[in-house]
Amino acid sequence: MAEKTQRLEVVTPEKKLFSEDVRFVVVPGVVGELGILPDHVALMSGLKVGVMRVQQEGKTFKMSINGGFVEVRNSRVTVLADSAERSDQIDRARAEAAKARAEQRLAAKSADIDVLRAEMALQRALNRLKVLQ
Repeated sequence: MAEKTQRLEVVTPEKKLFSEDVRFVVVPGVVGELGILPDHVALMSGLKVGVMRVQQEGKTFKMSINGGFVEVRNSRVTVLADSAERSDQIDRARAEAAKARAEQRLAAKSADIDVLRAEMALQRALNRLKVLQ
């Protein structure tokens, strides 16, 4: 008997990043991780910066999600992300450089630094590196 699947679509403002049938999805909801199987009850939730895990054909892969929303309805999971990257699309050197820049900005404690923006940049860089682990 074939495993039940659900359609997962990951969309960013720039493009549709992913649109395939999958077995299981875990997204970083604002109040904790949400695990979604086929025939899940309808829901809508905000997403925070975090790792999305996807199980497809017995294999699991990760995506870096940088906020947005998830909607689940009729065995269809739609992730509207501020930005997202599959693990195979992340450049480790670029992520490490972004992390170092954000840490330098925060360490400088200069009055002209947008602290919130630097903290978010650091969080996104750390998330990309976490996806690569």
